[in-house]
Amino acid sequence: MSTNLILLLLVTVAFGVLTGIALADVGYTGIIEPHFQAWGAAQVFFDLVIVAALGCIWMVKDARSRGRNPWPFVALTLVGGCFGILFYLIGRELQTSGEQAE
Repeated sequence: MSTNLILLLLVTVAFGVLTGIALADVGYTGIIEPHFQAWGAAQVFFDLVIVAALGCIWMVKDARSRGRNPWPFVALTLVGGCFGILFYLIGRELQTSGEQAE
């Protein structure tokens, strides 16, 4: 197992735990709502939207070059934020590891 894969899995699990706690505490709308109550919070929200959009553009291009279907990961990014990108990167790392093992 590569160092990249271990780090991706650790980040995904840790962020998943944090997300689960936040969802249990305030719900999905409670996570988004505060970003529309102050300009600084709105700036952070739109910064994340821009990064997610750029991540989706990169995923589509990268997946096409590797013969993979990016759309489930793009859809997950649209509803679940960076989980779509993290899962894509995990799958990409697993694919790369499998190709190197052959």
